[in-house]
Amino acid sequence: MPQSQTYTVTGMTCGHCVASVTEEVGEIACVSEVSVVLETGEVTVSSDQGVADDSVRAAVEEADYQLA
Repeated sequence: MPQSQTYTVTGMTCGHCVASVTEEVGEIACVSEVSVVLETGEVTVSSDQGVADDSVRAAVEEADYQLA
């Protein structure tokens, strides 16, 4: 059964920001879906086996943003 975790990302200001975060987080091996809401900074990550917070943090930082 898929699991979802929600994070808040700071510093996103446009569609390019959303695309960058979506791409980096989506590259995590077990991630099946990434949903980003620009207005709130909310990032929902879905996976079949759960994702380590450290992996999400590293992916967000790779996109040049931060978890709140």
